[in-house]
Amino acid sequence: MQEINLYSSEELLSKINQLPNSFIYRGQSDASWSLQTTLERGCGVNYSKEFAEKYEAYAIDQFSSRFHLYDKENIQPSSLLEWLAIMQHYGVPTRLLDFTTSPYAALYFALETYDIVRRPDIALYCIDYAELMKRTLEIIKLEDNEFNETRQSINGKQDEIFKKYVDRFNRNVLWVTEPQMLNARIDKQSGCFLVAGNKGRRVSEIMADTGYQEVTMTKYIFPGANVESVFALLRKMNISGKSIYGDLMGLSRSLALDLKIYGA
Repeated sequence: MQEINLYSSEELLSKINQLPNSFIYRGQSDASWSLQTTLERGCGVNYSKEFAEKYEAYAIDQFSSRFHLYDKENIQPSSLLEWLAIMQHYGVPTRLLDFTTSPYAALYFALETYDIVRRPDIALYCIDYAELMKRTLEIIKLEDNEFNETRQSINGKQDEIFKKYVDRFNRNVLWVTEPQMLNARIDKQSGCFLVAGNKGRRVSEIMADTGYQEVTMTKYIFPGANVESVFALLRKMNISGKSIYGDLMGLSRSLALDLKIYGA
C-alpha cells in the first residue's frame, strides 16, 4: 500500500480526478488506523478462523430467523454476501469492509466521525477494483484447473461464485462485491464491500500478500489542520448527509457535521 501525503483540497481533488473509474474508496477519520473489519476490530488480538466461523454462523442464524419481524422494506436476501451486507448495514459486526465507488462519499464518511478537538490526519484509501479482481481470479485458476471465470463472466453472479469457489475453500484472496439486492441507502452511497476469502486472515494481511503486490492501492493522507477545506469542497459538490442517506437520519447527521465544523 503506497502512502502519499497531500496538503490542500485542490491537490486532493486533482489526485482523485486522475484516477480511472475502476477504483473503489474508503475514508477514515484517523489516518493512523489500519484497515479493519468490524469483526476484526471487535475480536482484537484474539481474531481466529475458528472464532470467525462460529460467530458468523451464529450471527446469520440469529439475524435471519428474526429478520422478517423487523423488515419494513420487504427485503429477501438469498446469498451469504447479501445477508452479511444487510447485517453490516444494521450494525452487526461482519468480515465485510465498507467501500464506495464515490471518492467524495468516502471523504464524507471520514468527516462524519471526525474528532475536531484532537484533529488527527484523515485518510482516503483508493484501490483499483479491476486489477484486484483480475488478480483474484488468476489466483483461483492456479489452484483450480476447472475454474474458467473472467472479469466479464462473473457479472451478475459474484455472490454465487464467491460462495462456491472462494468461501468454501477459505482461499487467500480478496473479493469485492456490490450487493445484488440494494436498499435505498446503500444505493445512494454507491456502496460496495471488500471481503477476505479466508476467514482466518485479516483483510490487511491478504492485501500484503505477494499475489496483490502489482495491484494499485494508495492511501492518501490529509492533514487535520486543513480538514475544513475538505468539508468546504464537499459542500460545493452538494455532498452531505442529506444526499448520502436521503432520510431524516441523513438530515440530522448533516446538521451535526455542520455544527462540528463551524463550531471548531
